[in-house]
Amino acid sequence: MKKIFLFLMLAPLLGAGQNKTVLSTFRATPKPDKVVEFEKALANHAQKYHSGDWKWRVFVVQSGPESGSYHITEGPNSWEGMDGRGDISAEHKLDWDKNVSPLTTGAGTSGYSQFNADLSTVQLTDYTDKIIISHMYPKPGMIVKMTELIKKLKKVWEASNETVAVYNSINSGEPQIATVTRLKAGLKELDPSFRKPMSERYNAIYGAGTWDYWLADYAESVESRWNEMLFFRADLSSK
Repeated sequence: MKKIFLFLMLAPLLGAGQNKTVLSTFRATPKPDKVVEFEKALANHAQKYHSGDWKWRVFVVQSGPESGSYHITEGPNSWEGMDGRGDISAEHKLDWDKNVSPLTTGAGTSGYSQFNADLSTVQLTDYTDKIIISHMYPKPGMIVKMTELIKKLKKVWEASNETVAVYNSINSGEPQIATVTRLKAGLKELDPSFRKPMSERYNAIYGAGTWDYWLADYAESVESRWNEMLFFRADLSSK
């Protein structure tokens, strides 16, 4: 009887134990002549309606096919926590629909991603202001193979002191693994003199010529990929 009572006492704690590893993301692009107004409205919205588990971190995309758009992350949260959020207020919705959305070029894009601690070399919330996102889309049936290839890269990242966060997209279009390189030293990490080429670092850990095998396996596993650079904007984010 005592064991049953103890279990009942602990049950609420066990139920609340889901890790906060889920991010929801949204991208919006302001109309070219409305950037200043958009930033003001976005900052007001983030700081008025998004705090705690629903806080926003806002980035501006600096390069790639979506440069000029604003990348917004909400969380991190748990799936259980998102279940319990309920509907947002009418005032909240109205503020977005009236003050922010009309300043954008369209509906934008949104999705969910889950942090993969086993593949990452940095904690989820150990953030930096400048990041590189590599979007990788596996061929059908190749997600496990692709995961194993990234797991091999983790040893190289660790040996080179690279801080990389890895995410899996969840029910958000094509299956995707995204690596987010957090440039703790800033853009100087991109200079060839900062680290040896990946091929040299990989071969140093796994043996001469192994990088060529990794590339061959990668080509078999990945349908497409693309990279982009993003800068954090604290002034537009939740406080």
